[in-house]
Amino acid sequence: MNELPKGIHSITRLPSAPLGELWDSIVMDEDMKAKLLSQAALNFTLRSKVPRSVIPLHGVIMLTGLPGTGKTSLAKGLAHRVAKSFGSNTFRLLEVEPHSLASAAHGKTQRAVTDLFGQAISEAAQAGPTIVLLDEVETLAADRGKLSLEANPVDVHRATDAVLVQLDALAEKHPNLLFVATSNFPKAVDDAFLSRCDLILEVPLPGKEACLLILRDCLGGLAKVFPEMRKLVDGKGLEDCATACVGLDGRAIRKMVANALASDQATAMNPGSVTMSAIVAAAKAAHKARVKEGRA
Repeated sequence: MNELPKGIHSITRLPSAPLGELWDSIVMDEDMKAKLLSQAALNFTLRSKVPRSVIPLHGVIMLTGLPGTGKTSLAKGLAHRVAKSFGSNTFRLLEVEPHSLASAAHGKTQRAVTDLFGQAISEAAQAGPTIVLLDEVETLAADRGKLSLEANPVDVHRATDAVLVQLDALAEKHPNLLFVATSNFPKAVDDAFLSRCDLILEVPLPGKEACLLILRDCLGGLAKVFPEMRKLVDGKGLEDCATACVGLDGRAIRKMVANALASDQATAMNPGSVTMSAIVAAAKAAHKARVKEGRA
């Protein structure tokens, strides 16, 4: 197996059924999903035909939102859906590991970023349509206006400069390349990077109806292993549970169900015996904890 270039966490051939499951697992407004998919598809139909002087697309989509809202899963699922839409098996998804590029040595972070974008990603795009996931993009494109040169090494500033230079170069050279960036802290991302985004989409916390769908999906999945839980999927009290979940992100809701399964040793030993009252209690406890933390 060939060693992956520095900064690349994984390379996945598309379409990929597991990534399609991730797309389906993210419960959000379908119009928002459709908008995201349409923007991604446009990248591969327009940029190779229309000069950037007419429409200056950079091939960058950014997903923002609170931790746990599913930005990374949505980005991976998007890659699958784009490839599937084109009916092509030539697409690939590259996942970047931004923290592996950081270096305490002067100039090395900038060099690593330049090598990643200018060589590894460029070479991948030459081989065929490529989607690149930039998770926690503020790590690579920190807002230079908010960085103190006294508190932050000059290399951090230069790394952001390198990202911007490479995005411009890749936009000119590879119209079959799409970056999907995510950030929990969009205010920490450099304005120049934001200006290069073709679409910035905030992934919201789920409302009551979305919470209900997430609960049903979670309980339905568990019922495949523990059939006695099937009665909970549409059981009495599920709507009350969904109401208690408002203010939680999708990840927290699913973890809350796990907390209910661990509410006592008997249930932990026999998860199928969990009751709706235990799930509702876990939801209320999770919401209370979130409010106490000031995150809901």
